[in-house]
Amino acid sequence: HAGENLAQVIQRRDRSLPPPLVMSDALRANHLPDEDQILIRSYCLAHGGRQFSDIDAVFPDECQRVLSDLARIYEHDRHCAQQSMSGSERLTYHQKHSGPILERLKSWLEEQFSDRLVEPNSSLGKAYHYLLSRWEGFTRFLSVIDAPLDNNITERALKFMIRQRKNSLFLATEHSARVASLLTSLIATAIEAG
Repeated sequence: HAGENLAQVIQRRDRSLPPPLVMSDALRANHLPDEDQILIRSYCLAHGGRQFSDIDAVFPDECQRVLSDLARIYEHDRHCAQQSMSGSERLTYHQKHSGPILERLKSWLEEQFSDRLVEPNSSLGKAYHYLLSRWEGFTRFLSVIDAPLDNNITERALKFMIRQRKNSLFLATEHSARVASLLTSLIATAIEAG
């Protein structure tokens, strides 16, 4: 229902504000009709990398090529955080250091298809296609200030609450479920606050 929820949020949003940056996985269900005019879509780079880590045992050399490049991008992002860079400084840093890595990766992926080194319908070919066909969204952090690399923090928080909901099914009373939910919220807040 992510696309439906987003549509409701966008509908209520002040139209005088600049378009919001929306991070998601690349599922079509998350997209809105004509969204290019109302928001800036960014895709979770971790989801793009997961396509390769899932098949790493079958295609180790090819997958490691992609995964090592993505790991370098994450190293650059950690460096930006450690240096407490502003959004514009982070953008410039990524453009200078991550941009060339990603351009070489994109060229290499395209060559794999053009030189017929990968079967397009294989799991590797599908992983290449997944990344290439969504390239602009995966690399949004190279063109938009403060665009994140992934949405892992949010996904971890959601999984925490989903686990609590599932565990609540086994509590004896509605009151104990409410108390458990309050404690879970307190614990999650404490974790996020360090």
